[in-house]
Amino acid sequence: MTVVALMWEARAVEGRGAELLEWARAQQLARDPLRRETFRAEPDRVLVITWWEAAHADAELPELPEPAADAITRPVHRWRFESLG
Repeated sequence: MTVVALMWEARAVEGRGAELLEWARAQQLARDPLRRETFRAEPDRVLVITWWEAAHADAELPELPEPAADAITRPVHRWRFESLG
């Protein structure tokens, strides 16, 4: 098995970072990851990293959805990393 980290990063509309953070924390995934951490940064950015055990780095895994378009300044950025141990 491989450990895969999924990173989800969004930038809220100015002044709505706390709202985006609350929204991201409330999102339930179809199953529980090995680990999940949520971060914030100025100005109004939210980052969520989830770790998964998977057969390969391209495995289908639950991901956070896109927030409402009027809550963010651009589409969500997503990255996928494979642990090298």
